[in-house]
Amino acid sequence: MRTRITKLLKVEHPIVQGGMHFVGFAELASAVSNAGGLGIITGLTQRTPELLAREIARCRDMTDKPFGVNLTFLPTFSQPPYPEYIQAIAEGGVTIVETAGRSPEEHMPTLKAAGITVIHKCTSVRHALKAEAVGCDAVSVDGFECGGHPGEDDIPNMILLPRAAEELRVPFLASGGMADARGLVAALALGADGINMGTRFLATQEAPVHANVKQALLDATELDTRLIMRALKNTERVLNNDNVMRLQQIEKEKGSSLTIEDIHDQVAGVYPKVMRDGDMDAGAWSCGMVVGLIRDIPTVGELISRIMADADRIIRQRLSNFLDETLPDQQTL
Repeated sequence: MRTRITKLLKVEHPIVQGGMHFVGFAELASAVSNAGGLGIITGLTQRTPELLAREIARCRDMTDKPFGVNLTFLPTFSQPPYPEYIQAIAEGGVTIVETAGRSPEEHMPTLKAAGITVIHKCTSVRHALKAEAVGCDAVSVDGFECGGHPGEDDIPNMILLPRAAEELRVPFLASGGMADARGLVAALALGADGINMGTRFLATQEAPVHANVKQALLDATELDTRLIMRALKNTERVLNNDNVMRLQQIEKEKGSSLTIEDIHDQVAGVYPKVMRDGDMDAGAWSCGMVVGLIRDIPTVGELISRIMADADRIIRQRLSNFLDETLPDQQTL
C-alpha cells in the first residue's frame, strides 16, 4: 500500500506509532519500524537531552529503518530545554519529529535547518491549517475518540477527517479510534493518508510496560474511558479507575473554581507508577475509546501484518463485492 505518508516517511506501511509517555522507548519504536511502520520515541520521557541521545542510539542499534521522536511543547513554568532536545535528535540522525501540544512555530526554523520532517498533532481543522501554514510537512488529526488530549471541540473522526481532507494540502494521519484494518480502510476512505495508533500499540508484547497495564486494556470496554480536566480547558481521555473517580468527584464539587492543585494527587507523577510499577489505580492515565476493540496482545509484527492483510482483503473483496451483482447474502469483515 502506497500513500503520501509512506512516501514522505519512507516506510512500507501507512501506520505510525503515537508518542506515549513512559511507553515510547526504543523497544517499541524499533519493533514498529522493523514491522514496516514508523516507530516513535517519546522525547520528554527522557529527563534530559543526554538521556534522549542515549535512547536514540539504543533504538538505532535495534533497527535500520526510519523512526521518529515525539516532542510535546508543554505550557509549564519550568520549560524543558527544547533546543537541546532538538540538537540531540538531529545529532542522532533522526529525520522525523512528531510535535504535539502547543504550536511548534517557534522551533520550526531549527527543525527545518536540521532537515527534519515535522508531523504536528492537531485536534481541529483550524489547528491543522495553522500547522500547515508554519511549515509542518504533515499533520496527525486527532478525533474526539482519542486517548490523551482530544481538544475542546468534541468532533469525532467521521466528521473531522473529511473536513481535514477538504481543507489541507499536506498529508495527514487519522488518530483516535484506530486499532485494526477496518479503521485503516475507513480512514483512507475519509481522506487520510494513514493512521496513528497509540492505545493499540500499548497492548503489544514489545510495549515496555507492566503486564497489569496490558491486562487492564484487555479487560476494558469502549465504555470505560472518562474525560477529565474539562474545567481547566485541558481535557484528557483516560481509563477509569478509583483515583479517576475521586478526581471526578473533586471536579464536581469545585465546579468552575477547579485548579490543577485541587487534583494534583490524581495527575502528578502517575505514569511511572502505572507503566513501570503496574499500579493501575495510581491516577489518571491516557487511554482511547479504541480499547473496546482490543482482544489480544500480539507482537507488533503480527499486529501490523494482520492489519495490512485484512485491509487488502476488505478493499479487494468486501468493498469491491458491493459493485458485483452476485453479492452474497452475508459478508464478514
